[in-house]
Amino acid sequence: MAKPYDPTTGAGGETQQIGRGDTPKLTTNHGAPISDNQNSLRAGARGPTLLEDFILREKIFHFDHERIPERIVHARGSVAHGYFECTDPIPDLSRASLFAKKGKRTEVIVRFSTVAGGAGSVDTPRDVRGFATKFYTDEGNWDLVGNNIPVFFIQDAIKFPDLIHSVKMEADRGFPQAASAHDTFWDFVSLMPETLHTVMWAMSDRGIPRSYRMMEGFGIHTFKLVSADGAESFVKFHWRPRLGTQSLVWDESAKLQGADNDYHRRDLWEAIAAGDYPEYDLAIQSFDAALAESLPYDVLDATKIIPEEVVPLRVIGRMVLDRNPDNHFAENEQLAFLPSNVVPGIDFSDDPLLQGRLFSYLDTQKSRLGTTNFHQIPVNAPKCPYANMMRDGMMQIQIPKGRANYEPNSLDEAGEDHGPRPRDDGFRTAPQPVGDEKLRLRSETFADHYSQPRMFWNSQTENEQAHIASAITFELSKVGLDHIRLRVLSQLLNVDDALAGRVAKGLAMDLPKAATPARAALDLEPSDALSIQKRWKATLKGRKVGILFDEGSDKAALDALLNEIEAAGGKAFTIAPKVGGLALKGGKLKADGQLAGSPSWLFDAVALVLTEDAAKRLAQDSAAVGFVADAYAHLKAIGHDEGAKPLLDGAGIKPDAGVVDLAKLPKAATLHYWDREASLRDLA
Repeated sequence: MAKPYDPTTGAGGETQQIGRGDTPKLTTNHGAPISDNQNSLRAGARGPTLLEDFILREKIFHFDHERIPERIVHARGSVAHGYFECTDPIPDLSRASLFAKKGKRTEVIVRFSTVAGGAGSVDTPRDVRGFATKFYTDEGNWDLVGNNIPVFFIQDAIKFPDLIHSVKMEADRGFPQAASAHDTFWDFVSLMPETLHTVMWAMSDRGIPRSYRMMEGFGIHTFKLVSADGAESFVKFHWRPRLGTQSLVWDESAKLQGADNDYHRRDLWEAIAAGDYPEYDLAIQSFDAALAESLPYDVLDATKIIPEEVVPLRVIGRMVLDRNPDNHFAENEQLAFLPSNVVPGIDFSDDPLLQGRLFSYLDTQKSRLGTTNFHQIPVNAPKCPYANMMRDGMMQIQIPKGRANYEPNSLDEAGEDHGPRPRDDGFRTAPQPVGDEKLRLRSETFADHYSQPRMFWNSQTENEQAHIASAITFELSKVGLDHIRLRVLSQLLNVDDALAGRVAKGLAMDLPKAATPARAALDLEPSDALSIQKRWKATLKGRKVGILFDEGSDKAALDALLNEIEAAGGKAFTIAPKVGGLALKGGKLKADGQLAGSPSWLFDAVALVLTEDAAKRLAQDSAAVGFVADAYAHLKAIGHDEGAKPLLDGAGIKPDAGVVDLAKLPKAATLHYWDREASLRDLA
């Protein structure tokens, strides 16, 4: 096929591609055609560049302003488009149109993110993850702006700047990046026991998710639902991934930061591109004021959950993410979420953290995007008609007609367009009495900071508890000030004596006295829903298996394994020391990846299809030994044929339930082997 341009070489050897025929014209932003995109306008071939060169000036000017201020938090994110489908209508609870009819679909865009790191940080540090969804409903945009953890560090928004300042890079030295393991964060935690519940979640495996596709999401706050007749109920929103919830092992997470900075972003993109669309159920916990009053904690406190055993989840819809963005900047960096974006039938509670967010996000978007008209950017604009009396402002791209930019007006009496008017079916704030004195005072019902962290700890498996204790020990080992460590230990004693003792032992420190609680902790019933391992979904769907082979490997065995993995819903990725086609027993195969660049950290399970000679040779290769040893250390299934034994022995692999023959691998790969961990590393 002929190229739609004439490739030529300029006088300086530069490449010129001059269009012809139907080739689109290269133009300036204002439409002027450009004849040369390689050379500035000069006074002579070796003379100075002329200020007259408007093409150069426009191009450099635009480049100089291509970056907007990054988000202060949630700077590194990934987006995907899709739709929400109502599966169980709730008109009895809410008049919101997206919940009104079974099968009704609403377009959405979702942004997943890390919190602490900058836009250029990595995907897999231990951190809270953002899970924000914009619903483009037929009644306007609804933004459900939450995280993968159902509680937050603080109870009142006035503390948010302090929290973020403490966890961000330390002010004098500018490090560490995307990490909470440093003095200032734990100093803040040690002085603010309300943070402990979220800290427990973040130090658990929830802080290192395997994939955005295998990560829960929560609206965090208590909201209100309002029905058509004005009946109110409280509600909490939950996203549940249909692939199940899964996390990384800490060592695996740390190594992935070097292997693939974009591990989560790439995983999401490739799944959607391959047609393996991520799906999530939207569930609600709805309850009335009487139940809220009966609980031993305050539903307006964002550091508390309501266990599913107390208020069961009701699944009301599903979300499918089926389209990747066309442009990262336009659809990710310019995407603006506002918790204040609600639709009729959804309303706010008096949660003081939520109340502060309602102000903060609007102010943030104006600062980042430079204009009050950021809602006109396509990714932020409603998909339904919208109109009001607001005009002008920087970067106004609409052209309102007529004189009606105020209301009330009577211009219609003179035959002019009077513009939009309020309607009876518009948003109405749920009425409630608010006559009270003005105070800077927190309710005593917010004072219990230890009961729910204790409940979370008691809900975990022994292995998960070991991960939490080890994570806190590691983080505190990076804290240089002993008095901060001691104060954290004094707080942990109010959560669980054994937890505090394990961390103290890991730090070689004596336990201090327990901190004095503002309110005595309660022993709440454990909740299995808070444990990843107890709710593990044994499936290969959405997972990836790395298969190592070499010259002489049995192609029939490889083909059979590939077919079984695909049949189980998984993806296979073949790996060899060389990526060119290798001669196998029964054919030839070109690997998907080269061994040194495809460590087992990138896969959910591994397989070894090798001759004995190849295995002996690979047992002398550190990349091959590391491939197997790391898979074992990260508690993954390892499938192998008989010939692979020398490599298994070279990597020090001990047989267990997760080290299996090739035929058993597809089933074994649906699990992780937690019992293996105690023999591999010291856990707190």
